[in-house]
Amino acid sequence: MKIFICCSKYFYNRISEIKERLENSGHEITLPNSYEHPFKEEEIKKLSKEEHIQWKSAMLRSQESKVKSNDAILVLNFDKNESKNYIGGATFLEIFKAFELNKKIFLLNPLPDNIFKDELTAINPIIINGDLSKIY
Repeated sequence: MKIFICCSKYFYNRISEIKERLENSGHEITLPNSYEHPFKEEEIKKLSKEEHIQWKSAMLRSQESKVKSNDAILVLNFDKNESKNYIGGATFLEIFKAFELNKKIFLLNPLPDNIFKDELTAINPIIINGDLSKIY
């Protein structure tokens, strides 16, 4: 299966091990935007508001092709600071795009109790509770 990994840039350091395990199980993995440079957005923000808008818009637009070209997305929703099973805005948009395109949506951990909870519940992702073998 072709799987697009989605998560907060704060979790990029945890992707490598998961990617390797999935590839060893025969899956083909697409990495998130800016994977090689997770905090590039912070650098762009320092340049100018207009450059940040252009950069962020390009990142959001590239999500669609990544979701379209894969069979599923895997959301790595680890704890971030005080937020349990964190899903941020950009990741939520990736989830919603996958939902619109009828792709499988896997969440590594249970739904977060956040502003997107009702929408995430309606999207009804497959929660694998950390068990990558449940990806089918």
